[in-house]
Amino acid sequence: MTQNYEIAVLPGDGIGPEVVGCALAVLDAAEARFGFTTSRTAISAGASQYLATGELFAEVRDELQRHDAILFGSMGDPRVAPGILERGFILEMRQRFAQAANVRPVRLYPGVSTPISGLTPDRCDLVIVRENTEGAYVGQGSTVHAGTEHAVAMQESINTRAGIARVVEFAFRLASRRRRKLTLCHKTNILVAAGRLWQQVVADIGADYPEVEVDYVHVDAMCFHLPLTPERFDVVVTDNLFGDIITDLGAVIQGGLGVATSANLNLDGSAPSMFEAIHGSAPDIAGTGGANPSGAILSLALMLGHLGEGAAAAAVEAATVQVLGELPALSGPGMGLTTDEVGARIAAIVRDGAADTALVPDSVLTTLAELARP
Repeated sequence: MTQNYEIAVLPGDGIGPEVVGCALAVLDAAEARFGFTTSRTAISAGASQYLATGELFAEVRDELQRHDAILFGSMGDPRVAPGILERGFILEMRQRFAQAANVRPVRLYPGVSTPISGLTPDRCDLVIVRENTEGAYVGQGSTVHAGTEHAVAMQESINTRAGIARVVEFAFRLASRRRRKLTLCHKTNILVAAGRLWQQVVADIGADYPEVEVDYVHVDAMCFHLPLTPERFDVVVTDNLFGDIITDLGAVIQGGLGVATSANLNLDGSAPSMFEAIHGSAPDIAGTGGANPSGAILSLALMLGHLGEGAAAAAVEAATVQVLGELPALSGPGMGLTTDEVGARIAAIVRDGAADTALVPDSVLTTLAELARP
């Protein structure tokens, strides 16, 4: 019996519709090659929808809830003040759908340029698991005496044992299926209360995974070690704010935002997970054909891995890596191919079964397939 998945598609703003369109073309190819099917619902969300209707996440929550996964493009527009879409849609979705773990592979693929001198693909293959629903991003904060010289702003960071435990447990499970090393990244010498709680949870859960080596790195030291010795790390688990920062550093190391991708995972099956490239809406290049769709296509591969379609996930990743290695540049006018042409080329490789999965052995995408809920 053919497996069918219900997919919500949120193209969003700027280059979002373009790169998501490429991902859907690759999904068509994966379905034809591997025999599963998807039913897709396109949902309008983002700046234009907000400006026209005032709608944010609350208005589409029920519709999104009934899907198996969400494929997301990008969100943001200069016409909307910063914070409205980020808090009213993206953060709200992560919290309401309990998308507890933000998973970002940091992998330097063969043929992809990196600004780190001498770095080779065999030295850069790690996964950052970021707590996605707590920390400094959920405290509402307050300001008194705004607009005066006596203005005072307060912003809380909320850390619960339950919230930490669910993401740490996932990180250990992921590490146990990779190279069996987990690194906690925090700032325990300054943020003592939160840091101690994170350390205690890691120690307690780590007792159930004796095969996994546990390491600790301060977040400022991580910014030094990650570019110079990424091979030191396998799975890194960290809090919301620190994770937001070091994953962007990781994206630079692996070749730029155009090749970086992420998953926002619901770990208990109560709501759909969301998959997206980590780049923004890039309104300055929207419609030019200069956007690199690789990050969005790799987010499709993450989604397929999460759904349990490991072979399809590996093929999509390998095809993307193959095309990246052929391109003279990763983005912009020098790319040589337009956004749609890159997507079509990757789709053709997947459809023809020509993807060399040996290009990406031990992929986090196929690991996610092993960890996928039944």
